[in-house]
Amino acid sequence: MEIWINPACSKCRSAVGLLDEEGARYTVRRYLEEPPTAEEIRAVLGRLGLEPWEITRTQEAEAKELGVASWERSDAGRERWIEALAAHPRLIQRPIITADDGTAVVGRTEDAVRSALARDARGDRAGS
Repeated sequence: MEIWINPACSKCRSAVGLLDEEGARYTVRRYLEEPPTAEEIRAVLGRLGLEPWEITRTQEAEAKELGVASWERSDAGRERWIEALAAHPRLIQRPIITADDGTAVVGRTEDAVRSALARDARGDRAGS
């Protein structure tokens, strides 16, 4: 399991705390220091079952400067969003948790983090 975090984010700290409480095995990716590539973002979007505009923090100053609110939200505009997320990782919703079963969740709530833990546990059992 991997979790993409910004250590300054309270939701990220809460998610990491819950993972620790549950004894989960995971790696931390500080995605502002080690930004994901466009390809990694595409892969995570596939795992999440979401579109890039659904994981974009549109209220961030950078989003407003880029004018993302007016960008096309369609297959035709998808790559523009992905490239913006790769170039401006602060716009990525956090935390994102990828489970060993190939799925992912945006872990902004305790329920979402527990969902990732459950998915990861199923992946562990499947691999044993």
